Amino acid sequence: MEEDLKAALEVLKKGGVILYPTDTIWGIGCDATNEAAVKRVYEIKQRDDSKALITLTDNPVAIERIADMPEVAYSVIEACGEEQPMTIIYDGGRNLAPNLLAEDGSIGIRVTHEAFSAELCRRLRRPLVSTSANISGQPSPKSFADITEDVKSQMDYIVKYRQNDNTPHKPSKIIKLKANGAVTIIRG
Repeated sequence: MEEDLKAALEVLKKGGVILYPTDTIWGIGCDATNEAAVKRVYEIKQRDDSKALITLTDNPVAIERIADMPEVAYSVIEACGEEQPMTIIYDGGRNLAPNLLAEDGSIGIRVTHEAFSAELCRRLRRPLVSTSANISGQPSPKSFADITEDVKSQMDYIVKYRQNDNTPHKPSKIIKLKANGAVTIIRG
C-alpha cells in the first residue's frame, strides 16, 4: 500500500487523475482544489458539470474548512460510522475548485474510513474528488473488475491496492443537511 500511496500522491500533486478504492465503490479522483483536474474528471465521465461531484475527507474537522457545517453534522457522521457510508450535502462550499460546487454553492462530502483513501486524504492535506469509476449513465462498478477499459485508459495512475477484492460494494447514501438541521434524503 505504501508504494501506491506515494505514487498516487505524486500524481495528485501534479494535477493528475487517479483510479482508487474508497469506502464504497472504486472512484475516479483528483485534488478537489484543482479546477483543471476537476474539469478533466467531468470530461472522463462525460458528465455535465452542473451535476456536482462528491468530495472525500479523512475526518469531520476537515469539513469545516470547505463547507458550512451545522453542529448536528457531527452527530449524523458519528451515527453513520464505518458501517454505513454517508455522503452529506452541505451549504456554502468553499476553498474548493469552483467547478466542483453545485449551482447553489453546495458540496457533497463523505468522511472515508477506508484505509487507502483516508491515508491519501491525510497525506495530500486536501479533500479528494470521489466519483464512481464509470461513464455517466452507465452502472457503477461493484468491484475493480467491473471498471471498463475506456475509463482505465484515461487515468494518470491506477491504484493496485484492493484490485483483487471482489467483494461487491455500492455507492453511499446521500442526505442534504441544512444549517437549521433539516435533513432531506437524496439517495437511501
